[in-house]
Amino acid sequence: MKETRRRRAKAGPRGTAGTGAGAAPEFSLLSADDLYLFNEGSHLRLYEKLGAHAAPPEAGVDGTYFAVWAPDAERVTVIGDFNGWDRAAAPLRPRGESGIWEGFVPGVGRGQRYKYWIESRYNAYRVEKADPFALFCETAPKTASIVWDLAYEWGDAEWMAQRHARNALGAPISIYEVHLGSWRRASGGEEGDRWLTYRELAPLLAEYVRELGFTHVEFLPVMEHPFYGSWGYQTTGYFAPTSRYGTPQDFMYLVDYLHRQGIGVILDWVPSHFPNDEHGLGYFDGTHLYEHADPQQGFHPDWKSFIFNYGRPEVRSFLLSSALFWLEKYHADGLRVDAVASVLYLDYSRKAGEWTPNRYGGNENLDAIGFLRRFNQEAYAAHPDVQTIAEESTAWPMVSRPVYAGGLGFGLKWDMGWMHDTLQYMRREAVFRRYHHHELTFRMIYAFMENFLLALSHDEVVHGKGSLISRMPGDDWQKAANLRLLLAHMFTQPGKKLLFMGDEFGQWREWDHERSLDWDALQSDFHAGIQRLSAALNRLYRSEPALYELDCDPRGFAWIDANDSKSSALTYLRQSASGGGDILLVACNFTPVVRYNYRAGVPRSGHWKEVLNTDAVEYGGSGQGNLGGVSAAPIPFHGRPHSVKLTLPPLAAVVLKSEGGE
Repeated sequence: MKETRRRRAKAGPRGTAGTGAGAAPEFSLLSADDLYLFNEGSHLRLYEKLGAHAAPPEAGVDGTYFAVWAPDAERVTVIGDFNGWDRAAAPLRPRGESGIWEGFVPGVGRGQRYKYWIESRYNAYRVEKADPFALFCETAPKTASIVWDLAYEWGDAEWMAQRHARNALGAPISIYEVHLGSWRRASGGEEGDRWLTYRELAPLLAEYVRELGFTHVEFLPVMEHPFYGSWGYQTTGYFAPTSRYGTPQDFMYLVDYLHRQGIGVILDWVPSHFPNDEHGLGYFDGTHLYEHADPQQGFHPDWKSFIFNYGRPEVRSFLLSSALFWLEKYHADGLRVDAVASVLYLDYSRKAGEWTPNRYGGNENLDAIGFLRRFNQEAYAAHPDVQTIAEESTAWPMVSRPVYAGGLGFGLKWDMGWMHDTLQYMRREAVFRRYHHHELTFRMIYAFMENFLLALSHDEVVHGKGSLISRMPGDDWQKAANLRLLLAHMFTQPGKKLLFMGDEFGQWREWDHERSLDWDALQSDFHAGIQRLSAALNRLYRSEPALYELDCDPRGFAWIDANDSKSSALTYLRQSASGGGDILLVACNFTPVVRYNYRAGVPRSGHWKEVLNTDAVEYGGSGQGNLGGVSAAPIPFHGRPHSVKLTLPPLAAVVLKSEGGE
């Protein structure tokens, strides 16, 4: 018995990390339940346990508790500016069979830099790794983690209490997609061209979004990433907002400020792949820990990045914790999940012989399906007032249907088919559009099979594609008219909306993440007119229940005439949730020829007020229109008891609202 006591005294208490400054207190943030849930794949808040955390008051000493998962390490130590990056100064100890190494380092406090020095039991692999659970990181190209906390006094209680109504499928959702480093930059003076900080961006972005009438902003990934040119889609810090624009509290301030201005915040989240930078998650402890060991499932051939092992329980705990972290600690109103198709299919971007079928002989990634369903279940269970949004580009069924019904459980899905078909149509010269009319009408065959979001995103204005306006046919006037028509068509179609920054005023130049948007263009009435139309479309969308209440319900839409390919015209109705309620008539003319006396069948008699005309002079149009509205005549047409005669302006859309009648 005495011998055993002597050995324990020599070894020191569990959780001790030797620093040469005496024995550290014995404590751990990890309970037996934490370890069980982590190894089972069910721990949802690992960020409270792993990573770097200040000592609790009961420790009786200042310092930081460290914990990291590295099951195949032979030795793990904490190195940092507090110990001269000495690889022997602060060793961690393994916690049972969990694969977690933990320890306490006295005297380490907020703001100090650190990494883990990992010696693998395999292949003499030795490496310095950033903390997968770091809350704050050095700005690239530096790669150390920073001891930090998330103390912040939020002021958005009113928004959080009522956001369920703002995020509902029956609410207007119009999203302004933003890349923080290039939306607007500081220029001139001694600083030269530089990014704005989170705090500098807050009032500028909030004011602009409010003026334009968007309901939400969506940020391209703010999670820490080493390569700025990846726009955040090559994530290394799944629990840290990028330090390029400030501290975690600075980012909280940005979200808080937007919320206090009545603007929702959606974050892009990338659980589909991660970069192979040495300090990151890849080959973490000398083994394929976070990534799948089979290169057919663990390496993405297009992006040259690693793919998570969705079948490993600890990896599921990591990703689920990351998702809930942004919803809880940063008050995000939704997560847009990137590249969902790339994880659903085993043969995604792979040729024959480069992938192995699942146990049923199919190409579905069963582990990834299980993970996505679990992610959505846990996100909505904890926060039923948010939205999860899938960027999914295939015909995978029931992406936005509940898990209990066999779906993946997302709230919304991007309609990539609409985007592709519509942009392909809009690029065509008007004289040829009559032969491709189906590209505009096809989506209504499937429009209500999912809860769709119509997105004209950053992906459509990069990599040599040009800006939206530059891809429109015709002279400059026609290009602008086509863009206005495209935006109106999007805002009057069923589905929620997303528009990438710069498209709202028709920026000529393709988006460049190294430059600010061309705000000087707004000095020209040409671009200011397009911007005014964008604001008008948002106002109309938000003020007319017929345009949003039944975005995901076939009762909210009806064709008047989908088949007038000869005129390249479309006419359709939008209706609100209350039967016999508000009704809007939308007429789109996709040619530069004015259509006079264009008859359209309508369900009501009485006056139909023109509430929007994209050809109005204030938007840069020619001023053709319907003189404020038209009256329906008792002339049956298009299978309806009444009809109206319209003037369809060139390359324009008009929206008319029924003011009553039978």
